[in-house]
Amino acid sequence: QVQLVESGGGLVQPGGSLRLSCAASGNIFSMSRMAWYRQAPGKQRELVAYMNNRGSTNYADSVKGRFSISGDVAKNTVYLQTSSLQPEDTAVYYCNAVGFTSSAADFDSWGQGTQVTVSS
Repeated sequence: QVQLVESGGGLVQPGGSLRLSCAASGNIFSMSRMAWYRQAPGKQRELVAYMNNRGSTNYADSVKGRFSISGDVAKNTVYLQTSSLQPEDTAVYYCNAVGFTSSAADFDSWGQGTQVTVSS
């Protein structure tokens, strides 16, 4: 069982910034990748950014240059620094983790989500 806890969401004005945090715990033998997704009302969940256990990162085109993922996947913690936020960034942001347990079973776990609302 792997649990993810996110924090850092909130209400921010256009042009503002927020820093989201995600920490994973539980039966984690090896973490392969941690990622941030988001889901806006009436839309499908989409990948925002991910970091693998070698430190490589990737971003959705819509957030490149504005968002930055950081942290230490091997230590089960990632952050998402957001900046220049716009109303279209409003969504529930979810942390996702993929890896293996001590019994070599793979896991693909999700956090409960944190709301980010961009509004004046």
